[in-house]
Amino acid sequence: MNSRIIRETLPPDASVPAANDALPSATPPTVDLGDSRLYIHRELSQLQFNIRVLDQALDERTPLLERLKFLLIFSRNMDEFFEIRVAGLKGQIALDHELIGPDGIPPRRALAEISEIAHKQIERQYAILNERILPELAGQGIRIVRRTQWTHRQKLWVRRYFREEVAPLITPIGLDPTHPFPLLVNKSLNFIVRLDGIDAFGRDSGLAIVPAPRVLPRLIRMPLEICEGGDNYVLLSSMIHAHAEELFPGMTVLGCYQFRLTRNADLTLDPEDVEDLALALRGELYSRRFGDAVRLEVADNCPKDLTDYLLKQFGLNESELYEVNGPVNLARLFRIASEAGYPQLQYPSFTPALPKSLKHAEDLFQVIGKQDVLLLHPYESFSPVVDLLRQAAKDPQVLAIKQTLYRTNANSEIVDALVDAARAGKEVTAVVELRARFDEESNLSLASRLQQAGAMVIYGVVGIKTHAKLMLIQRREGTELVRYAHLGTGNYHTGNARLYTDYSLLTSDEALCEDVHKLFSQLTGMGKVLRMKKLLHAPFTLKKALLELIARETAHATAGKPAQIIIKVNALTEPKVIRALYKASIAGVHVELIVRGVCCLRPGVEGVSENIRVRSIIGRFLEHSRAYWFANDGDPQLYLASADLMERNLDRRVESAFPLEGKKLQQRVRNTLDLYLGDNTSALLLQPDGQYLRAPVASGEPARNVQAELLEKLCGVAAKP
Repeated sequence: MNSRIIRETLPPDASVPAANDALPSATPPTVDLGDSRLYIHRELSQLQFNIRVLDQALDERTPLLERLKFLLIFSRNMDEFFEIRVAGLKGQIALDHELIGPDGIPPRRALAEISEIAHKQIERQYAILNERILPELAGQGIRIVRRTQWTHRQKLWVRRYFREEVAPLITPIGLDPTHPFPLLVNKSLNFIVRLDGIDAFGRDSGLAIVPAPRVLPRLIRMPLEICEGGDNYVLLSSMIHAHAEELFPGMTVLGCYQFRLTRNADLTLDPEDVEDLALALRGELYSRRFGDAVRLEVADNCPKDLTDYLLKQFGLNESELYEVNGPVNLARLFRIASEAGYPQLQYPSFTPALPKSLKHAEDLFQVIGKQDVLLLHPYESFSPVVDLLRQAAKDPQVLAIKQTLYRTNANSEIVDALVDAARAGKEVTAVVELRARFDEESNLSLASRLQQAGAMVIYGVVGIKTHAKLMLIQRREGTELVRYAHLGTGNYHTGNARLYTDYSLLTSDEALCEDVHKLFSQLTGMGKVLRMKKLLHAPFTLKKALLELIARETAHATAGKPAQIIIKVNALTEPKVIRALYKASIAGVHVELIVRGVCCLRPGVEGVSENIRVRSIIGRFLEHSRAYWFANDGDPQLYLASADLMERNLDRRVESAFPLEGKKLQQRVRNTLDLYLGDNTSALLLQPDGQYLRAPVASGEPARNVQAELLEKLCGVAAKP
């Protein structure tokens, strides 16, 4: 989408962007809200989020193994960043179809800036690992033992393990005219080996590729009897390095260097050419493993002639080469954090709480029939959602269950309950989103399992992902059909519910349940857009309603009334929403934005966004809940939603935003939002230049951490910040 110049008339005292290279600060009679300097590039903002994650690895207030996890999450995030975001920019250039957003930065310039930042941060990541994390882990008895440190007994054990477990599965590939460079799987561990000598067939190409078997663990624990206490691990790459010559009998190995190739992993399905989405997706999942190359990681001791050779093979340039001081597949080190029994190096455990109304409830329908129940995960248990579904599966009075499934797994408790319900003869309808990125294979599996149990499985709408989190249960009570619903901001994934912050609403509100029923009807059937009483839904009414709610708050401020907006989302990129928030700020609305990840809005720009603050919270739990709160002249209005404020969510997805009614529930969410706004330990504030800085702490002000406060308040856990 090309950047457009949109001129808005403002009050006479409003200031506007200056017509120079600095951020806007002059005060002519109009402000150009289309000025590219008012917008942050989406991918550069995403990169800043990844850096904030990496920064957590240096925070000594965080337990050591959790710091390791943050460092590894950074690796995982960067993998996806290159697979999707960088690949997308490269694809635009290759197709000569460069899209320039409101920020005005063309793809070529964006890639150059990404490369500069990414190189610096990945080098920093390995420095943190080698100089801080690994030495501190070793001090606690957790070691990755390098080849140069192996004792004689360890060398013997490694050699035996290599010969028995590794070598039989390795297929070394000598490079010559009859053995061209192999097609390597995305993100697989490989070695380029320089050889000297002539083999049995007279070949002496001097080069070979050794793909590491994908079925083998990348990190192997050494037996206690050959170590001097603690937990000791050896890398698969170290084993292969140490015994590379055994793979090439009679040859001399002059060098063995690990490398990893990252490929474009986005799926490209043309809705007009797809007759069977599941079948087409299975084909795309295979091709994802062999997409176009986007990044090459190599060991930093690899000679330049070999890195140049690899770059040429993959069609990459030097800016796409990342030389690293350590394993090229860091995410595999998650095993250390998951296996190690060191509670003092991890976050303290906790038991999710239950609201009073559910603590001794045997019949959830009875409780929900009397009052709405609001749950805040992971501080409050996700079990009531699962239990409601289980109860519905067994209850002879329940006739039908409808549910959306975006991210879960085929063997989850949710799918188990739906299978039980279908086998019990109930009408079960599951709207399964097959294109949930990197969960496609799991969703194909669960869809198949549900179909075999007799459930009706719908794949949503072609070309539009179904991202709404909805469950509807229809139950006969006397002579009436009564509906019960669950609406959430997060996925039906019991594992994520222990790690992600999300809201769940259990309700029997007639109007809201009727709206959920209508939304399911639109997804499974065909017809015109159905009018909703309470629910806002994308791609039809949600964006329009949000813009109207922001405009209403702007009108209150213009009329001299107190006006405030608080929005908590994972990302903010939608240009119309950003412009609306700028206009609200100019009118005097106090705007508080809690945006975990990408934010393209620039806060604090004089005369434009002085009244907007943006904060990002990164901590033990992934902030995932979405809430939109509007002061509304003393009559607050609050929506919880599945949608972030992005073009894809508001225009190209099925999303839902549901009102939270009743002062008690509203005030509960508002109090929680205030905790986020008061956080001064994990909060980072977005600056006008796009950088993030720690929230300032006034002298004598107590340290406050929203996640720790919620753990203590709801779970009784006195957690460290």
